[in-house]
Amino acid sequence: MESITNNALRMMERSMDFLWTKQTAILDNLANVETPNYKAKYVTFEEAFRQQLRAAADADYGQMRQVLDDAQATVHVAQDETARMDGNGVDATEQAIELARTALQQQHVYNAISNDLTLLRTAIRGQ
Repeated sequence: MESITNNALRMMERSMDFLWTKQTAILDNLANVETPNYKAKYVTFEEAFRQQLRAAADADYGQMRQVLDDAQATVHVAQDETARMDGNGVDATEQAIELARTALQQQHVYNAISNDLTLLRTAIRGQ
């Protein structure tokens, strides 16, 4: 399978990993919306990933694959944000919106992966 997976498929796989991590952080935040002094988590990935891809764009194929293989989402805790008097830093409305946005992004990536695999299957069948 290694030889037939391309960089686009690997990028979509990394995107799914990021979105899964982001969804988990959002669900943790929503589960702790009533916990005093709980600080909201947020996940970063896109900007660091974009910079790594730009750096590898002029390099060889192996370096691009290495960037794709090494890409990781980072979970942060928003220490300086407080939404309520009890020190809780979770804005439930904002988290619900982010959860819906993340679900739409996941659906888009699932569709893209499905389309790529359909094209691959068609090519293998010779149709």
